[in-house]
Amino acid sequence: MNESLHALIDVVSDHAGWAYATVFVAALLEAVPVLGSFVPGSTVIVAISALVPLGHLSLPMLLSAAIAGAAIGDGAAFWVGHRFKRRILELWPLSVYPTLIAQSEEFFRRHGTLAVLFARFVAPIRAFVPVTAGALGMAPARFFSVNIPAIVLWAVAHVVTSAVAGSAVVEWREKLVPYALGAASVVAVIAFVLWARKHWHLCHPHFHLRQHAEGAKESN
Repeated sequence: MNESLHALIDVVSDHAGWAYATVFVAALLEAVPVLGSFVPGSTVIVAISALVPLGHLSLPMLLSAAIAGAAIGDGAAFWVGHRFKRRILELWPLSVYPTLIAQSEEFFRRHGTLAVLFARFVAPIRAFVPVTAGALGMAPARFFSVNIPAIVLWAVAHVVTSAVAGSAVVEWREKLVPYALGAASVVAVIAFVLWARKHWHLCHPHFHLRQHAEGAKESN
């Protein structure tokens, strides 16, 4: 997984069009029932967004791609559920995951409309709540009035936050290197002193026994 992600980042880092398309597809697939539970869409989006400070990518474009992908994915899942009602929950591949379907229904019943908002930030449930909301008869206007703002918040939390963090790393990297080297040196010295003391204790036990005996003799 890490090797694949690094390879993807290497490809899109110099090709803005591929980066925007990848973010769009990642956000879209993450919203697909079942498939969204396995696709590391958020990880991909965060990793690509961190490249914004390098100057090759546009933050507004990445944000728009993430919002568009998630909106289309959630919207399609909702309309499928709205069209087929509860039958869709009993068909393959949803029928293979009865536990997640049950959790999604419980999550929806417990939080009502707010489940659409909360689910956007809960990875395992995110891919199931839109289709469940449609299957349970939630009104489209009610769903989208909460879903769209939730998607915007989710996209900002992933794209903008990652871009800001990446910018901070680029800006402070050179300033932090001397401090990091100094801290590493201090840790290394402390570790060596502790190792040396432990090694001395193990190699010269008689010296410490003699010290203990002399101390006891003086106390008497």
